[in-house]
Amino acid sequence: MASKRQARRVTLSDVARRAGVGTASVDRVINDRGNVSEEVSKRVLQAAKDLGLRRMLPQAHRRLIRIDVILARPELPLIARMGFEFRRLSTSIDRSIVIHRTVLEDERPETLARALTKTSCDAVVSYMQDHPVVHAAVEELSARGVPVVTVISDVPGSARIGYAGTNHYKAGRSAGYFITRMGCAPGPILILCNHFGIQSHADRVRGFSQFLEEKAPGWHIAQIVEGADDRIRSELELREAFRKHPETVAVYNVGAANIGVARAIRADILDARPVFVGHELTRNTAAFLREGLMSIAIDQSPELQVRLAVNLILRHFEFFGYNQAPFPLDTEVPIVLYGPENIPNPLPF
Repeated sequence: MASKRQARRVTLSDVARRAGVGTASVDRVINDRGNVSEEVSKRVLQAAKDLGLRRMLPQAHRRLIRIDVILARPELPLIARMGFEFRRLSTSIDRSIVIHRTVLEDERPETLARALTKTSCDAVVSYMQDHPVVHAAVEELSARGVPVVTVISDVPGSARIGYAGTNHYKAGRSAGYFITRMGCAPGPILILCNHFGIQSHADRVRGFSQFLEEKAPGWHIAQIVEGADDRIRSELELREAFRKHPETVAVYNVGAANIGVARAIRADILDARPVFVGHELTRNTAAFLREGLMSIAIDQSPELQVRLAVNLILRHFEFFGYNQAPFPLDTEVPIVLYGPENIPNPLPF
C-alpha cells in the first residue's frame, strides 16, 4: 500500500541539483573534506537541510572572529564584573570566536581613541565617553570594516553598530520613584556622579530630575557632586555637601563610588541617615543592603550585556550557520532591582 511506502532516500545527487553544484563538491562539503568556498558550502548545507538528508551534517564554514574588549579602570566593581563575564563567556563559545582584552590606563577619550584605532582585531566592544575624538575613532574603524558595539554607556549618533546596555534614563526615573516612596517626607536630595561626559550618568540624572519635576512635589535636588568615581574624593565631597545641606533626606549615586557614599553616611553628619539608592550589585553593595545602609541597588545585568554585545557582532558577520538561528537580540537589557531580600547567595562573581 502507498501509505506503507518508505519515502525515497535523498541522495548526494539530489543535493547537488538543488544547490546547483557538482556531486564532488557536495561530497567534499558533507564529509567535511575542505577545498570548497564558503559560498558553495552554505548552499550545499542549506540544500541538504531543505531536502532532509538523513545524516549528521558538518557545521557551516566559519571564519575566525577576533573581538577586542577595551575596558578602562578595572579596579571599579562594574568593570571587574564585565571582565569576569567576558572571560566566562570565552570558555563556552565557539572556538572560532576569540576574545581579546585590552586594559586602558585611564578613561580619557583620547586614550580610548588611540586604543580603538590601534586594534588589529575584527571587532571591538567597549564603553566610552560621548566625545568628538571617540566618534572620529569609531568612524575610522567603521570605514575599515571593523564593527564597534558599546556596553555600559553609549555614544549615540556614532558609527557603532549597536548598543548592548540598559536604558539609563529609565533607571534614573526608577531611582526617583523608589527614593520618593521610601523617604519619610519630601526634602533635599544629593546626587553623586562621575561627570556628565559619560552618557549613562547624564541620562540617569536627567531621568531622575524629570521624575521629581513631574511626579514628586516637595522633593528637589539640592546639589550634584561630581566625584570622578573616586571613593576618597566622593566621600570628602559628600561630607562637605552634608554639612551644607543638613536636611538631606536621600542620596542617589549614579556612578561607582558606593563605598565613598557609605563612609560619608556612616560619619553621621546628618541628623538622620538618608535613603541611599545606587547602582550595581557588588560584594560591597550587597553588604550595604544587608546592613540597611543602602536601600536599593539598580543593577545593569553585565552578563546580559556581554552576551548581547557578542551576539550583535556575530550577526554583523552572519556567523550563524544554516541550522542555527541567531540568538534573540533584544533592543534593551533590563535592569534588575536588588534589596536585602533577593541578593543571590552566593554571589555569582
